[in-house]
Amino acid sequence: FFAAHPNLVRRTTTAAIDRVWVGDITYLKVGTAWRYLAVVMDRCSRRILAWTLQPRRNGTVTRRVLAAALRRRAPAPGLIFHSDRGSEYLAESLRTFLAAQGVRQSACTGGPGDNAHMESFFHSLKAEATRGQHFATDVELRTTLRDYIRYYNATRAHSALAYRSPIDFERRAA
Repeated sequence: FFAAHPNLVRRTTTAAIDRVWVGDITYLKVGTAWRYLAVVMDRCSRRILAWTLQPRRNGTVTRRVLAAALRRRAPAPGLIFHSDRGSEYLAESLRTFLAAQGVRQSACTGGPGDNAHMESFFHSLKAEATRGQHFATDVELRTTLRDYIRYYNATRAHSALAYRSPIDFERRAA
């Protein structure tokens, strides 16, 4: 199973934009129900490329958010997409979709830091925007997420980017 889904980023340095993207899903509460936030990030710039909030966690959610990121960025063939080994990422429909787009799929093998960039984003999101908040509706949560992701991409300084925002980092790299 692991051979069919190797970790392609373990030995990859991320020196350019749109070479390695990472994705993951986290859960957030609305009223008494859970919602699932799926996110795609450029590993080099830390920019959030696409996100979706859905009531279910499945392959359709991950395919939808990846399709949105691919439409926005149109990366060259050979892009690596790295995620954990959740069923929503290893679903045949998603693997077929990625292959048709020229995207190479990579999956965590359980080592420390395998998907640290996404884990760091989710930690920041929860610490800075959602912890202690009570969202009565999906609209309230979506508004908070939209505002935070705009801030994260355009304003929030990242030590790994020489204290620049992801958008500023990408502008300077271009």
